[in-house]
Amino acid sequence: MYAFGLCIDQQYLIPGLAALVGLADSLTPAARREAAVRVLTLDLAPSQALLLADLAKRAGFGSFDLRRCAPLRSSRMADASYITVTTYLRFEFTPSFVRRPYLIYVDADVLVRGDVSEPLGSLASDETGAVRDEFNPTVGECPALPGAADRWPHLRGRPYFNAGMLWTRTDHMPRIRRGVEQALIHARRHILHNDQDALNLWLLRSGRVRPVSGGFNRFEVGRFLERGNWVRRVVTRSPKPDPAAALVHFVGAEKPWQADCPVTEEVVEYRRHLERAMRHVRRLGAVGVEPAGVR
Repeated sequence: MYAFGLCIDQQYLIPGLAALVGLADSLTPAARREAAVRVLTLDLAPSQALLLADLAKRAGFGSFDLRRCAPLRSSRMADASYITVTTYLRFEFTPSFVRRPYLIYVDADVLVRGDVSEPLGSLASDETGAVRDEFNPTVGECPALPGAADRWPHLRGRPYFNAGMLWTRTDHMPRIRRGVEQALIHARRHILHNDQDALNLWLLRSGRVRPVSGGFNRFEVGRFLERGNWVRRVVTRSPKPDPAAALVHFVGAEKPWQADCPVTEEVVEYRRHLERAMRHVRRLGAVGVEPAGVR
């Protein structure tokens, strides 16, 4: 049995609702009844928390819980252009809160197309599953972890992982938190991509990572190609949409629920899904949560 973990604040309520519906759609009714949803937040209002709980129940999940908490004191926001400190809450899931043997952490800015629980089957008891980052794939050859490969030459050429999707045993989470905290305290000068860099520093030191297939955290790159051609120099695969991907991740500042986001094929697909999710929300009687400018 497993729980989906999401970190949702006021800024990400709408995509959080869409991600919840997508996760439900990806599972059979029986699998949804067995799955749990756990949400951590800094600032959601009681009415918004109730909306998430009602939506999870309507979607058929067997269990839902939400908790307000603060991130690590050592958290460092090196880049806060579109990310808030809520991003550090991914390390605050605890066994007593999750109450399931496994946790699947999911960023809110995603389009879920398929069952993302499959990687759990390959995890060892002390491993965290993660997908290699498509924009920062290799330590020492990308902007992530600035200076780390010079300080520790043995890290050069090692894989760098995206933190938007994580698979782990629940009893392993306190160890992850301690490792990330130590990285933030002792290697702060190497932090550029906030919590993701801190996580990778711990993964590199511990070696407790299970690489997961790229289709479980596939970046949507069409928005970036609208602005320039650098993606073709960085991403080794075809930049065309991957219809086989179980999950599409809308990394970066331009998000598909924003009216001024470039309208790519996968942005259109996301907006169709978002409208379906909003129909569920409207049936619950929620008012005032419509995404501005997106219809």
